[in-house]
Order: sequence, then C-alpha cells, then structure tokens
Amino acid sequence: MAYGFTTAAYVVAAVLFILSLGGLSGQESAKRAVWYGIVGMALAVAATLYGPGAGLWWLSVVLIAAGGVLGWMVAQRVQMTEMPQLVAAMHSLVGLAAVFIGFNTHIELASVQGMDEAARAAVTGFAQTLVHKLEDPMAGALISILRVETFLGVFIGAVTFTGSVIAFGKLAGKVDGKAKKLPGGHALNAGAAIISVVLLVVYLQSGSSLALIGMTLAALFIGYHLIMGIGGADMPVVVSMLNSYSGWAAAAIGFSLSNDLLIVVGALVGSSGAILSYIMCKAMNRSFISVILGGFGGTTGPAMEVTGEQIAIDAEGVAAALNDADSVIIIPGYGMAVAQAQQSVSELTRKLRAKGKTVRFAIHPVAGRLPGHMNVLLAEAKVPYDIVLEMDEINEDFPETDVAIVIGSNDIVNPAAQEDPNSPIAGMPVLECWKAKQVFVSKRGQGTGYSGIENPLFYKENTRMFYGDAKKSLDSLLPMIE
Repeated sequence: MAYGFTTAAYVVAAVLFILSLGGLSGQESAKRAVWYGIVGMALAVAATLYGPGAGLWWLSVVLIAAGGVLGWMVAQRVQMTEMPQLVAAMHSLVGLAAVFIGFNTHIELASVQGMDEAARAAVTGFAQTLVHKLEDPMAGALISILRVETFLGVFIGAVTFTGSVIAFGKLAGKVDGKAKKLPGGHALNAGAAIISVVLLVVYLQSGSSLALIGMTLAALFIGYHLIMGIGGADMPVVVSMLNSYSGWAAAAIGFSLSNDLLIVVGALVGSSGAILSYIMCKAMNRSFISVILGGFGGTTGPAMEVTGEQIAIDAEGVAAALNDADSVIIIPGYGMAVAQAQQSVSELTRKLRAKGKTVRFAIHPVAGRLPGHMNVLLAEAKVPYDIVLEMDEINEDFPETDVAIVIGSNDIVNPAAQEDPNSPIAGMPVLECWKAKQVFVSKRGQGTGYSGIENPLFYKENTRMFYGDAKKSLDSLLPMIE
C-alpha cells in the first residue's frame, strides 16, 4: 500500500514540476507555476516520509521544521539585489548534499556486504535495496553500476559545491571578480579530471574508500579552479551552468537511491539549466564548451582607445527631452537593482504613458546577475508585461527612437562589442541604444562597473551622463514630467 501511494504521489509531483517549469517561461503564468512547484515538493516530501523504508519520523519532522524556519528567515532578509548570491548558495547546498548522500551510499554498501545472511534479512530501507542487489544473479553488474552512479553523484556534487561557493563570493564581492587561474591553467583541470577517471577504475574494481575520497578532493579543486577562471561579467552564465550541474548531481544520486522522482527532477533541472546556459552563451557570443571549461572573460589584446569626454546632464535637461519625446526605450541593468529603483522606473513609465508617449523596455538575456533578473524586478514593480521586450524584438527600433534611457547597464550596451575586436566582449550581441536620437545613462560615477570594461557609449556625442543614485535621480525627475 505504502509503495503504491508513494509511486502515485511521485508521478503527480513530477507532473506538477513539469507544469511549474513550463509556467516559469512566461511572466503572466510565473506565479501560478511557483505554486505548482510548492505543491509538488510538499507532495514529494510527504510521499517520501510515508513510503517504504521511512523511519526516524521525529528526526525528519525536526529537520524539516528547522529547514523551513531557516528558509523563511533567509527569504525575509534577502533583498532582490542579493537573489543571485542566494541562488548560488542554494546550488552549493545541493552539491554538498549529493556528496554526503554518495558517501552514505558507499558506507552503507560496505556495511551490507559485511553482514551475514541473518543480519541481511533484518535490514530495512535503503539497506534492503542493497541486499536485493547483492542477492541478484547479476549482482556483480548491479554493484558496478551502483558504484558508477555513486562516483558520478559525488564528483558532480563536489564540483557544484566549490564552484557555487566561489560564484557566491564573486557575486557578493567577497572574491575578486576577475578571471584568475593557477599556473598551468586548463592543464591542472585536465590533470584533476584524468586522476578522477583513474580513481573511478580503482573504485569499480575495489570499492576503495581512498579512491572515493581522492576523487572528491580532485572534484573540489576542479569546481574551485573552473569558476575562479571565469570573469565576473559572465556570472549569469555561470549561475545557470551551476544550476545544471546541481540537477545532474541530483539525478545521479537518484539512481543510487533508486528514487524515481529524484531522477526525474534532477534531469529536469539539469537539462533546463544546460539549455538556458546555451541560450545565454549564444546571446553573449560565447562557446558553450568554453563555459564548461572555464576561463573566458579575459582580454585578447590591447583594447581600442576611447576618445572624448563624458558630458553630464541634470534632471531638468532629461525631463525636457522626455517631455518632447514621442518614443522612449528604457534599458534596465544591475544598477537599477542595486539602487532598488524599479518602483521609480515604473512610476516614470506610468507618467510618460499617461501623456500618450510610447514607452518600452529592452531586456538583454544576461542583464543583471541572474537569468531573468530584470524581468522579475519589473514584474515586482507592476510594469505591464506587454511593453517588456527581449533584445531581438526591439534592437531594430532604436534608430526610430527619440530617447533611450540606460539605468545601471554597462556591457549589454557597450559598442566595443561590435567595434573593438580585442575587447573581452567582442562579438557579443548588445542593445544598440547609441542609435537612438538621444541617450541618457543613469550611473553612479565614471567607473567601469562590475566587469571592468571601458564603455565608448558614455563618450558618444548623443550621450549624456545622468550621474547619481538611480532611485534618487529618477525621483528628482518625476515631478518634472508634465
């Protein structure tokens, strides 16, 4: 009875997760999709606790309650600007869990193998699953498969763990955002990978704990060195890639535990993360393989010299231009998130549209520090979905646009991507806002921003710099829009 209920519940939960993933592809259906995911996870947890092999109910309830309280506290404290760091931290926990479960599988297998028949007959839960495999006529093949699953789960989990910790550090500003490698670069990563393959062979033949520990150390190093070798400007791709890694780690552990739902969910997360990484790499003109190997985001030669000067403008000048304009495109970036200016942007949009002006938003696939970061902020500020457009939908409209407003964006509006072959972002598709009649850039100061790349846009004749905190600058602008 318990097994049948668990299987049925897992099927329903899997369907809910698929619906949740599909719903997250659109802003209008995202809220409903989140609830699908919540209900699916609650059902999955309940079915697992009720299912065959469940035990230590009091401990399970205590851990779930403690995790729920911690999750609630984190959700209350974390600002939207810190969401990328939170996602990276969550990925690290998934990776660490995969490592712990893999080692537990290894220890449990060794324990069951050392039991006599009477002791094996008394075991329950996962140990009972291992007994069935050991007593099967194909025991040798089944145990080898289990060891491969365990090995892969621990390997991917360890890479995900240290990689996510470094990504968290870079996003939080606790680790230098520039691409850095140890002497030897990719040779060190390749060496660690070869060592891991050799240790896999050893582990298959002997089940050696030392082989598993050695591989774990090598994988921890690979995760650290891979992400350290990726520039801060490419962190959105890294977060998506680590999301994929965490999914594959969960799927591998699902095979080890013979948990169908964990396999399905892990595959969904892993494949969706990989597809998103590919889409984002394409948007940045990066090779997906180079992302996996790490090390992009550096310079390829001397950068093109930027001439001219940055010309400042005050709120009155920006307001006059907006009052005279018929069409406006707003380009939000991470600076908007840092200043928490999305509500001010929404109010500016409302006032301009009330005057009959055409106002739209241009969203670059890698704007912010997380895929969809800007979309979430604009949705939070209740900006209408139908005026929020992707880069490919709006890029051709800039030449017919009166005013383009850049709010805290840098790389995604950098002409050097098209004009400077030695630029770190050479070839990257960007929003061609400089083709608008007038461009206003809301920026704190004259620095190069998070990526450290100089932006020729700030020096163009039709560009004016609207210096200051984005929220304060926009708030000072609002009363002048009549």
